[in-house]
Amino acid sequence: MFQKKTNVLALTMLVIIVLATITAQWWLPVSPSEIDPEQRLSAPSVDHWFGTDDFGRDVFARTVVAAQVSLAVGVLVAVFATLIGTVLGLVSGYFRKVDFVLMRIIDGFLAFPALLLALALVAALGGSLVNIIIALTLAFFPVMARVVRSAVLQVKNESYVEAARTTGAGHGVVIGRYVLPNVLSPIIVQTTFIFAKAILAEAALSFLGVGVDPSTPTWGSMLQEAQIYLTLAPWYSIFPGLAIVITVLALNLLGDGLRDAFDPHNIKRKRKVKTKAA
Repeated sequence: MFQKKTNVLALTMLVIIVLATITAQWWLPVSPSEIDPEQRLSAPSVDHWFGTDDFGRDVFARTVVAAQVSLAVGVLVAVFATLIGTVLGLVSGYFRKVDFVLMRIIDGFLAFPALLLALALVAALGGSLVNIIIALTLAFFPVMARVVRSAVLQVKNESYVEAARTTGAGHGVVIGRYVLPNVLSPIIVQTTFIFAKAILAEAALSFLGVGVDPSTPTWGSMLQEAQIYLTLAPWYSIFPGLAIVITVLALNLLGDGLRDAFDPHNIKRKRKVKTKAA
């Protein structure tokens, strides 16, 4: 995986973003909420690297702090969607009697675009961090369930699974010891993609005005506030937009790298190359 420069670059960017976000309170020179009317809509400078917004607040500080919300939403949605989707996918793929019912329910969720479903759920539940996480989890877990089910259908008929059944192993043992470990690869890859999609969806919800508390800076809300100043102060929207692009791109590149690393064809090809070299 790390033989490709793009994968290394993606991982490096993610590490930098996470570390900068976690340690922001110790090294940011300016508070993201500090208002300075005299510096209103100032261009990027030594004092304000990304310029200031319409209240004179430092755009760089707000962009860094806004990453806390985006990363928190991305991580939690990825974790919850993976857990729910994995359990449902394992049950659906392994037990054919419940497969039809579970998949029809999953199809019902997939009938709506993820963002539209999340928007409807947040509008019904109310705009808060918890409700956004719940809405995005419900929007993205069906894809994970489909991926896991597909992988389970391929694995459960393998000889080692059949051998485990013949020895009298229970369904729980077979699933936990033989099926789940062999479907982890697509689960890990899909989790990275859900992480990226959740960040993008949270930004979209914040841009539409149904995100977290307006007093909390988020990349989406910053873009929403900056849209009327596109010509007067382009830096106001450029930097939060770049933050979204870089983070999502890095996650997608990392996901592609993991998919290539776990691809059975690539693994066999590498083994053949090593055998020939030896």
